[in-house]
Amino acid sequence: MRLIFLGPPGAGKGTQAQRIAERFQIPHISTGEILRQAVADETPLGRQAKAYMDRGDLVPDELILGMVRERLDRADARPGWILDGFPRNLPQAEFLDDLLRDIQQVCDRAVNFEVSDDEIVQRMLGRGRKDDNEDTIRHRLEVYRAATAPVIDFYRQYDRIVSIDGSLSMDDVTQVLVESLPRN
Repeated sequence: MRLIFLGPPGAGKGTQAQRIAERFQIPHISTGEILRQAVADETPLGRQAKAYMDRGDLVPDELILGMVRERLDRADARPGWILDGFPRNLPQAEFLDDLLRDIQQVCDRAVNFEVSDDEIVQRMLGRGRKDDNEDTIRHRLEVYRAATAPVIDFYRQYDRIVSIDGSLSMDDVTQVLVESLPRN
């Protein structure tokens, strides 16, 4: 099973990805995890990314995309995977589609976790992080929605997306999610 989890920050993607990954024994892959692992493993792409990170710069898309390719090509990911929060924009979605064709895999389902902005603000403020204030969170949500709306449309055109109400309890979200997954 190969799944893409989309949704705004605070929508519960990571929690649900961990639950589904455990249930189906497939890796939960986030771009942050890929980046940290590539740097720790000192892969060629990891060394390039570290140079950007050491300067305080964002790691360019090309490097992130190369790391995604490396990660999806590992033996543990061949039977399936969950990509958490990737792709974040339409060029990344198109790249991922091409990559999956190249490595002879297919995304079975993109799952969009829908949660109201007000609920996300409350969830994120409850985390107590210093950089989380209401204005910053609302701005991040605007940026997220502008970048991700085309990604949702991209998967909708291939009839590969399902939307889940992420405001339900964690257990209810998991149940609805499992029920929405393709049966093999």
